[in-house]
Amino acid sequence: MSRLNLDPLMTFPDGSQLVISTQQSVEGEFSCVLYSAIVGNDDHITFKVLSHDFAASTCMSAQESAYGYALRYYPSAATVLKKPPYLVWHGPRSSGSQ
Repeated sequence: MSRLNLDPLMTFPDGSQLVISTQQSVEGEFSCVLYSAIVGNDDHITFKVLSHDFAASTCMSAQESAYGYALRYYPSAATVLKKPPYLVWHGPRSSGSQ
C-alpha cells in the first residue's frame, strides 16, 4: 500500500475506527475497501482489512456496496454509520498527464 485516502465511517467504543478507502483507477473504475484502524500509544496506526475490493463503474455504486457490507457486518451501527459519498483518491497520474 503506497497511498490510501481514508474516510472514517464510525468510531467504536474502544477508540478504533471503521474507515473506507475509495480509489479511481486510470481506466476510470472505482473501488472501495473497508478497514478497521487502531491507533497505538506511539501514534502508529494498524489497519486490518475487513472487506474485499468493491468495484463498480461509478463511484457511488462502489461506495454504496461498501456501505451495505458495513451495515451487514455491523447491523447495530445503522444509526451512526456515515453514509456515502466518501472521499475519493483519483489514483496515480499517468506519465502522459500534466
